[in-house]
This record gives sequence, C-alpha cells and structure tokens, in this order.
Amino acid sequence: LKDIKIIVAAHKKYDMPDNNLYLPVFVGADGKEDISGYKRDDTGSNISIKNPNFCELTGLYWAWKNVDADYIGLVHYRRHFKGKKCKSKEIKNRVESVLGNKQLEELLNEVDVVLPKKRNYIVENLYDHYGHTTYIEPLDEAGKIIDERYPEYKKEFENLKKRRSAHMFNMLIMKKELLDEYCKWLFDILFELEKRLDISGYSDYDARVFGFVSERLLDIWIKTNKLTYINIPVEFMEKQNWLVKGTKFLERKIGIHG
Repeated sequence: LKDIKIIVAAHKKYDMPDNNLYLPVFVGADGKEDISGYKRDDTGSNISIKNPNFCELTGLYWAWKNVDADYIGLVHYRRHFKGKKCKSKEIKNRVESVLGNKQLEELLNEVDVVLPKKRNYIVENLYDHYGHTTYIEPLDEAGKIIDERYPEYKKEFENLKKRRSAHMFNMLIMKKELLDEYCKWLFDILFELEKRLDISGYSDYDARVFGFVSERLLDIWIKTNKLTYINIPVEFMEKQNWLVKGTKFLERKIGIHG
C-alpha cells in the first residue's frame, strides 16, 4: 500500500471522509481556538498568518514542511475528488463516496499527478478572465518574476493568453518528491510577489491574490515539466448556486476590474 496523505483544508468544523487517507487541517489557525480532531496549520514550519491572502496554500505549505508521507494531496472541506460510486445528492453520502484508497492507488500507478477536471472558459482566455475577476497587476508581476527567475516557464505563462481551460482550486495529489519541487518553485514566486505588491487597498476578496495567482501557475508548472496527469471530477459538498456565482462574476467584470 502506498503511504498517502490528503489534507483537507478547512476553517470550520465540517463532515470529513471516514478514511485515514484524509487529514483535516485547520487553515488560518493562527490565534484561533482549536477545532477538535483537526491539525492546525500554525504548528511546525508554517505561514498560517498569511491565510487571508494565501487561502488554502497555507495548508499546502504546512503539509509540504510537516507531513511525512510518500504522496501528499490537497482538497477542500467543500470540494473533493469524486469517487467512482459518487451518485447520491445527500451530503453524508457525498462524503462517503469521495476518492478512496484503492482507486487512488490505481491512478497514481498510471500518472504523476491527480488533478481536478478542468474548468472551461468559453467566452475569454485565462488571462482576460483573471483580469475581469480581480486586479490583473499581480498576475503580470508574477510573469515578470518567472521571466527573471525561471525563464524556461515563460512560454507557458504567455499561453495564458491563448488557453481557455485550467485546473483550478489548487487541488492536487502527487509524490512527495514532486511536491517538494513544485512548492519550492511556487512559494519562491509568491513570496517575491508578496514583496512587490501593495494590497493595502484591496477588498477582502481581492486580497486573496496569492491563492488566485497560484491557480494559474499550477498548469504552467505541469506543462513545462511534461508531467502526466489525470482529470478527476470534483464533488461539491454543498449545492452550488450558479445564479449567484454568475451574478457576482458579472458584477466584478463590469465593476472596478472591467
């Protein structure tokens, strides 16, 4: 059996899979009371205090620095990789039917990385979509950092202006050795970006900037390194209100970011 740990990033108590494959982690735990049964992302080497700006990446960083396993993954309390038998719409059954050990082991024997099914953006490319949902300057600055420090990744960064699909949510599962390489690359870029940005005037939404940028960087790293991957559907633990989501997107698109 493979030694696999998938951390479940959460900021509150929630239904968790009854499977030791999954490790609930309280992200943004710095200065807050414990959540019973959850690990905290402010222990060991951590960036917990950065959670308002780095989102679930504080959990990824904590896992990278503190979890001892051959394979490490990241999912969310409301978003999991869907198992083959996931049919029920009941919350409890959804949790019970997320990706399990046997199926995951089979997948990891075939590919380097397990990723969520791509999201398609029909109306516009990834670069334009980003600029219509939040400030574009951080993404542009990330491109400059890549050009300066990792020029071999520049081509795929430029392809953001052509591509219309991406693996979102910062969800992934891969070997620890690969995660080491990815996190060294990712956090080097993001910490340098943090130094260069002034986000003091950003709203709470826009201040999640480093989480947003990283979602666009994952595929750049995957493609440049020519890694094999498989797309797994995402199971949402709560009913999605697509009307509300669509309305908020349109408000941002025609608002200050238009």
